[in-house]
Amino acid sequence: MISIYNRIWFILSHKSFLWILLFVNIIGTVYGYDWYMWQLELTEPKFWIFVPDSPTASLFFLLAIIGWLIGRNFKLIEALALITLVKYGLWAVVMNLLTMLELGELDPVGWMLIGSHFAMAVQAILYSPFYKFKLKHIAIAGIWTLHNDVIDYVFGQMPIYHDLMKHMQQIGYFTFWLSIACIALAVALWKIRKNREVAIV
Repeated sequence: MISIYNRIWFILSHKSFLWILLFVNIIGTVYGYDWYMWQLELTEPKFWIFVPDSPTASLFFLLAIIGWLIGRNFKLIEALALITLVKYGLWAVVMNLLTMLELGELDPVGWMLIGSHFAMAVQAILYSPFYKFKLKHIAIAGIWTLHNDVIDYVFGQMPIYHDLMKHMQQIGYFTFWLSIACIALAVALWKIRKNREVAIV
């Protein structure tokens, strides 16, 4: 089992694979921002930065990849990438499944969104051995994430799912606790890394 893990990690951590991952995330990020263009046209400019949640999360991750490729760790970016990728990746999966329950079916685009967003969450956790963020970076990323929830569900800037808008209060409540869970995940991974460092010493 350890041998298989080591082989898989060798592939995932190889620079050639990181370049491929960077390219994939660039494509996904551009596609994501384009996806939100219609909503941004309806949004006051002061809220623009808070609207395209998923592509901004993948933007954080691709910046983290760039750091790894040049031998650096952008620690705050890594914390933001982990928390927001897992959050918005799982959030979009749940929203599309709820859409399917609401409508009784889901079109191919919806299934594509489920697959791509689940992959976002998986890659954020998969590359956790690369992260070097500290508790202060988690705190800043956590504040950003919760502040984004306030903007989305208090100021009404959440991603628009027409068939789910009548459930926005419940979705807002779910989203808040999803944010807390993702922040807790970041803290847990930080503690695991710290314990390993102590054990090595």
